[in-house]
Amino acid sequence: MSGNGVRERASGVRVLLVDDEAGFLETLKKRLARRGLEAETAGSGEAALEVLARVPEIDVVLLDVKMPGMDGIEALQRIKAARPLVEVILLTGHATLEGAVDGMRLGAFDYLMKPCEMDDLLAKVFEAKARKAELEGRAAGAGGTP
Repeated sequence: MSGNGVRERASGVRVLLVDDEAGFLETLKKRLARRGLEAETAGSGEAALEVLARVPEIDVVLLDVKMPGMDGIEALQRIKAARPLVEVILLTGHATLEGAVDGMRLGAFDYLMKPCEMDDLLAKVFEAKARKAELEGRAAGAGGTP
């Protein structure tokens, strides 16, 4: 993907990054910002729910499956209950792949194995944003939310 094409597609995309590893969050936030995406961060599932309540413009959540306290699967369920149109992409390691598959059954848009290539991550984010826009259009046409 050319840098300019990515910036055009990224315009207006708001992402929430959720991971208990602060270094990973900051690195990924900077990498997304360089490509034109706006990102919020949360270090836990509980914090993610607070950000979603405070920032209604979030389009896509990148959610780590394995976190202390509220794990990614519980966070996914609570996110989808509170904001059904927000798309969630699970980030998982080999040890938590089964959890990612469970997450897909519970409404996650997709999952990526950590570490992942930036181009793969961006492609998934743009696909998820397009799906969210399509669902919002349908909901607006039907006169409500799904």
